[in-house]
Amino acid sequence: MAENYFKKFPNLEGYFGEYGGAFIPPDLEKEMKRISEAYFSISKSHNFISELRSIRKHYQGRPTPVYFCNRLSEKYGGRIYLKREDLNHTGAHKLNHCMGEALLAKHLGKKKLIAETGAGQHGVALATAAAYFGLECEIHMGEVDMEKEHPNVVRMEILGAKVVPVKHGLRTLKEAVDSAFGAYLEDPITTLYCIGSVVGPHPFPMMVRDFQRVVGIEAKEQFFDMTGELPDKVVACVGGGSNAMGIFSSFLDDDECELYGVEPAGLSIDKIGEHAATMTHGKPGVIHGFKCYLLQDDKGEPAPVYSVASGLDYPGVGPEHSMLKDLKKVKYDYINDSETIDAFFELSRLEGIIPALESAHAVAYAIKLAKGNPQKSILVNLSGRGDKDIDFVVDKFGLPEK
Repeated sequence: MAENYFKKFPNLEGYFGEYGGAFIPPDLEKEMKRISEAYFSISKSHNFISELRSIRKHYQGRPTPVYFCNRLSEKYGGRIYLKREDLNHTGAHKLNHCMGEALLAKHLGKKKLIAETGAGQHGVALATAAAYFGLECEIHMGEVDMEKEHPNVVRMEILGAKVVPVKHGLRTLKEAVDSAFGAYLEDPITTLYCIGSVVGPHPFPMMVRDFQRVVGIEAKEQFFDMTGELPDKVVACVGGGSNAMGIFSSFLDDDECELYGVEPAGLSIDKIGEHAATMTHGKPGVIHGFKCYLLQDDKGEPAPVYSVASGLDYPGVGPEHSMLKDLKKVKYDYINDSETIDAFFELSRLEGIIPALESAHAVAYAIKLAKGNPQKSILVNLSGRGDKDIDFVVDKFGLPEK
């Protein structure tokens, strides 16, 4: 069933059920079709697959390990495991699709990569991929996120990328996507837009999902080797949803595995503009060229959103996640800022692993599950490390008492 699933979704028009598609200007349709056709032909070729596998092994450091959290499990119950994507080169899962997209750009004869970033992890990964392949790179980032994630801004610049500050609106992730997509429209011929998640017009949600499947493929085999069984529960944070689709993809056919996508409840789950829990309060709508669950204001426009984690403050979500919600294949729930910060310090002090604030949402939810399910195994996709967040967290929340 699993293999049939990936051949069935998305369909030829880029739809996952009723979600997805490509709501784009007519002059861009030809370029999107070219990218889609190139992806289907090039990505299945022996040379492409061989080069990508070599990059993953010798450059990225894959496979990343699965790790059992002994002290965290002792304190909260359950058996908590982490898929250590924080150990992937550049410190997050983002390089999995960035190297794939950059390799595709090389085969397409593109000269420049362009993208948005929120937490900066996608920006750093794409700047890394551009440096590896000798391509130009331009990253659009909201001014609010640039201040919060200053270390990643410096990393992008050291790697040779041009970082474009986005100064309009809330100056966070949505506005960065607006800005990057607008810049891409100015020159789609020599530029490839490398979107940072399983969002955007077709074929981007499919491409990013496929490049991220390596996470789930590795995790499933590693967990079985460690324990002789599959995990009872698999947990990942969801903003756009790339890391979650990466790990969920290998467990969609395993009914004994419960899948949990964790969104940011922020400061208040019930107040517009103070959370980014799309699956809880959103309804179907169109944003950035695709249809998905979307947080909307009274006029049907994308609503303002907030999260302590810059990589999660997006009003939409991947179209495949939207379909999986309707099919009840994944349970989507939420964690607030306070729970996230507590989990950030708990994992740091009990296991010596500082998680990204995005990933800390998933850790917090795993702790909550462990408390109520002491005999169950819980596999968390630790999608990134928290180096980028430490200054912001300490400045804003201080250090907890020892």
